[in-house]
Formats: sequence, structure tokens, C-alpha cells
Amino acid sequence: MDGMIVIKCGGSMIDTLSTEFFDSIKKLQSNGLKPIIVHGGGPAINKMLESLQIESEFVNGLRKTTDEVMNVVEMVLSGSITNQLVRGLQANGINAIGITGSDGGLLKAKAIDKEKLGFVGDITAVNETILYNLTSIGLVPVISPIAINNNGDELLNINADTAAAAIAVAVKASKILFVTDVPGVLKNNEIVETATSKEMLSLIDDGTISGGMIPKVKAALHSLEGGMTEAMIVSGQSYLLDGKKIVGTTIRKELEIVN
Repeated sequence: MDGMIVIKCGGSMIDTLSTEFFDSIKKLQSNGLKPIIVHGGGPAINKMLESLQIESEFVNGLRKTTDEVMNVVEMVLSGSITNQLVRGLQANGINAIGITGSDGGLLKAKAIDKEKLGFVGDITAVNETILYNLTSIGLVPVISPIAINNNGDELLNINADTAAAAIAVAVKASKILFVTDVPGVLKNNEIVETATSKEMLSLIDDGTISGGMIPKVKAALHSLEGGMTEAMIVSGQSYLLDGKKIVGTTIRKELEIVN
């Protein structure tokens, strides 16, 4: 839908979102855009698991999610973090509503590998009508990346970057932004301002892009494959969202050569 913009807010940014961030959301709305926020929560989940003395491990960058871990993931993501973001938006004059991906079957998913990863899923469907309806009455949906399986009897933990990309593709968003605690993709300590999908893959292959930036870039590439024209990775402390200038890394599709 024209005017949709998906903003993925990294868990490490939740406690440090600046006034400029909320001002940017208001500017988006005043420019006729309809923001949708998807958030992560890794640091807060880690802290809660540690306090409850529940062991957790990562497999290929994904958190292995046992029954015990899933309960904590749901409590932290859909409870404290969603509510914290909604309160921040409301305090800054933005009408927002918290929703988990399992509400109304917003996000349907299937388990990736129960034996290796437990309750970790890949999204199979997005009920975009829910988001159209919420944004049409001026609400900003704040979504926690927890999905429900196709049978409706099991919750699944979804990587927030991939959830944001799937939602952006489903609602045909005009733009997707991954808001993180770094200013963008860095090469030799300098921001890569623009790059193509192919160039991003090369930077992953040569090790320039590593760690937590890899799933963000891959999710950005997935959104491009799904039909979007560009995706951005930006810092929550340094970007402007006034429809004119955004500081960070812009990733675009390769130009098609027409003979």
C-alpha cells in the first residue's frame, strides 16, 4: 500500500531512543506516510534469562528457543518492550497500539528445525489486512516478532529483522529501515552510504560485514527480492526521517540492463 513504511527497531536501541526518533515518526505521519514498527529485544531477553538462571544458546545466529526460553521471550518482547515503545510513542503525541505477531494470525510461521533450534520459526504468511486497518485510523502498530504456527496451537520465536522484511513485503511498503546502534554498514570505519545487493553480498563474503549486521543485511536483501526498491540500515541516534534526508546505508537492487 502506498505510504507504508516499516521501521525495525533493534533491541539494543529501545532504552536509548532519542526525542529525534519520535519526532521523525511524527514527521512521517505529517508527510502522509503510515509507519509500522517491528522491534527486537535480545539484550533484555538475555538479562531476564540470566536473572531466572535459564540457559540459552545461539545456533547460526539464532537463539535456540526451548519451552522455558519461549516463555521468557514472549514475556519480554510482547510485554515490557512493546509496552515501553508504545508508552514512548504516546508520550510524544503519537497514537500507537501494541500487537504481537500471533494476535489475529498476523504472522504465521513454521518451525525451522525443532531439534536444533526449538521454537524458532520462518514466516509463511502475513495478515496484512490487520495492519491496513490499524494504520488507516491513524494508529502506529508496534509489533513483537512472535508468530503462531499454521495449526494455531504453537508460538514461534521469529528473528525481528526477518519479521520486519516479511511485513514490509506483505504491505508493499515504500521503504524499510533497520534502526540499530551503529550508523550503518561500515567499511574501513566509514559508512557505506549506498550499495547494491551484489555489493552487500561481497562485503559479507569478505568479512567486512559480520556478527549481528549479517541478519540485518540479509533481511534487507530479502525485502528487495520481495519487490521493494530500497532498504536502509541507520543509527537510532543520527538519522533524520523528514522525507528528504536519512543518514545511514541505502541498499538498492542492481540496475536491470535493457538491450
